[in-house]
Amino acid sequence: MERKVRVRFAPSPTGPLHIGGVRTALYNYLFAKKHNGDFLLRIEDTDQARYVEGAEKYIIDALKWCGITPTEGVGAGGDLGPYHQSERKEQGTYKKYVDQLLESGHAYYAFDTPEELDAMRERLKAEGGHSQQYDSASRNSMKNSLTLSAEEVQQKIEAGDKYVVRIKMPRNEEIKFKDIIRGYVVVDSSNLDDKVLFKSDGMPTYHLANVVDDYLMKITHVIRGEEWLPSGPLHVLLYRFLGWENEMPEFAHLPLILKPNGNGKLSKRDGDAGGFPVFPIEWKSEEEVFSGYRESGYFSEAHINMLAFLGWNPGTEQELFSLEELVQEFSLERVGKSGAKFDPDKTKWFNEQYLRAKSNEELAELIKPFANNANDELLAGVCGLMKERVSFTNEILEKGKYLFEAPTAYDAKTVKKKWKDDSSQIVADLITVFSNTEFNNEALETAFKEYIEEKELGFGKPMIAIRLAITGEGGGPSLFEIMELIGKEESINRLKVGIENIKKEPVA
Repeated sequence: MERKVRVRFAPSPTGPLHIGGVRTALYNYLFAKKHNGDFLLRIEDTDQARYVEGAEKYIIDALKWCGITPTEGVGAGGDLGPYHQSERKEQGTYKKYVDQLLESGHAYYAFDTPEELDAMRERLKAEGGHSQQYDSASRNSMKNSLTLSAEEVQQKIEAGDKYVVRIKMPRNEEIKFKDIIRGYVVVDSSNLDDKVLFKSDGMPTYHLANVVDDYLMKITHVIRGEEWLPSGPLHVLLYRFLGWENEMPEFAHLPLILKPNGNGKLSKRDGDAGGFPVFPIEWKSEEEVFSGYRESGYFSEAHINMLAFLGWNPGTEQELFSLEELVQEFSLERVGKSGAKFDPDKTKWFNEQYLRAKSNEELAELIKPFANNANDELLAGVCGLMKERVSFTNEILEKGKYLFEAPTAYDAKTVKKKWKDDSSQIVADLITVFSNTEFNNEALETAFKEYIEEKELGFGKPMIAIRLAITGEGGGPSLFEIMELIGKEESINRLKVGIENIKKEPVA
């Protein structure tokens, strides 16, 4: 019988969640939803030395903002918990399987001190060996249960000597597994080191804990970053050594997210250095602060849409997808092997598309808390005029400031180039024209055109003159729509003030 699809996102709480991690969570989520499966959130907190206060809450909050909701795990509950590895360690979950590996001869105790490990690496380096690692070639010269007697091993353990348990990597064996994205991966076991699986403090390393937990939580597909590909053969061996080959999940290793120039992996410091965020929400600690997409004004939908395209392609021209549409279209087979270049401009483009797709009323609600008690009708009108000209909602108020209050200054460059000797007279004439015109966009435009035809004027000079007086700017949305929005009294008053003030600007 085919197993129900179960995937997991298993971050470590060692700092804020980079967008590479969010993309991994997203792909897991999309895959699970596409196949009516389960998406688990598991916290892999085995590395207590690198644990960062607040990081777990950050992970949960970030996923929530992104709309990536676990169906099981931390914050969601479930029958196969606990979902913190530290809690599973307390229950003795991992020791049982370490003992099984030791008894079957697939793992061994190692008592080497840090100094002895350094000396081993230096010796191998001096000998010109191809590697300086603890492996099938070097382990027989080290202090471990392969070179010590059973009595010596027992004495050391009873004496409280520090030890680790290492996997006993076989020699000259071909380890082969299929990756959904990359095809078959084949590695010679002699090139692999005897990784540490367990420490004397009772804490498993990532390698053992994630395999044991994936098995016990019935994970069917492991979808993770490319950086874990070298660990794949080790994990495959652990499934075999523990007798779980038939329950081994399928693997899919996602491509890297690259810097905008394509040279290397996008790092947490590239964002603020380049003026764009690389974290979903802001991270603050005593040591560092990183900006987030949420605080930078991005819609979560736009952020997710952008992330989906960093490695995946739907095979069509469509670029805008809701989360529901992504679920329907997503497949691991359409995820590429090559690194995906992060494009800050494209990221901003996604946000612009989502902003423009929102109704004026929706946008008005978003900016209302910052709009000094402006009425709903005005706010909706402002949003309608500005949304094609901005990338973020906060820019509606910033760039459309003149829609709420008369300008106190006029763009100097435009005044210098465009305000002519007769501009004041033209504005005065138009005050009379507009005062006797129905105050809506169409009527104002008609009256303006009739005036410039009668006076045999070109379009540009009179238009820029009244635009300067009304907005203080040299360009912007439809001027007559602006005038209709701010109303007759305000428009006429601004034109009168403009005649008085603009002529005082230096024009030479």
